[in-house]
Amino acid sequence: MNTKALHKISYGLYIVTSKKGDKINGQVANTVFQISGDPVTIAVSINKQNLTNEFIRDSKVFGVSILAQEAPLSLIGQFGFKTGREVDKFASISYKTGNTGVPYLTDHILAYLEAEVIQEVDAGTHHIFIGKVTGAEVLKEGIPMTYAYYHQIKRGSVPKTAPNYTPEQTERKVIMEKYVCTICGYVYDPAVGDPENGIAPDTSFERLPDDWVCPVCGAGKEEFEKEA
Repeated sequence: MNTKALHKISYGLYIVTSKKGDKINGQVANTVFQISGDPVTIAVSINKQNLTNEFIRDSKVFGVSILAQEAPLSLIGQFGFKTGREVDKFASISYKTGNTGVPYLTDHILAYLEAEVIQEVDAGTHHIFIGKVTGAEVLKEGIPMTYAYYHQIKRGSVPKTAPNYTPEQTERKVIMEKYVCTICGYVYDPAVGDPENGIAPDTSFERLPDDWVCPVCGAGKEEFEKEA
């Protein structure tokens, strides 16, 4: 079986949120899809190890914020490479709450949906939550972020809890690129630089400012390894 065939499946990139009591949390997810139109139902796939999974199972509600293509890597890093068990992911993040009480982001977001869980499916490492949509709004027009754009243009990496994570993906990035963040897997390519943070192309790793940090997870330069 050639698992590379799975790489041809297209995905979006979203921030799925939920609540538990007066606490809120969210995470990056790429598996969100509409199931039916009457009633309007959607499904999300969330790793069982993630705090968001626990929150959804407790409250039976979840929200989906649809990322715009220009969303910064730091936002994806905030919700994709940090755990709500250790940090408040919504600190310094602009958000509102919908009619179910779940939060949705307001910056770099095209639209949001919120849903009440009507069915839960055990899918091994993940739970698939099927929800009836109770609210939805378009916040602005634009191009939605896709998983392919995140990887190919923004050069982002994949958390190990993602449904489509494979060890060979990380290994290929380390071999192909020059500098890799040991915390989140972000690849710094001197030929590309870090335009979002004012680092021009053709800037070597050694020439990066001492206070430069990984644009995804915020790790310092000392957390990067150079390709042998």
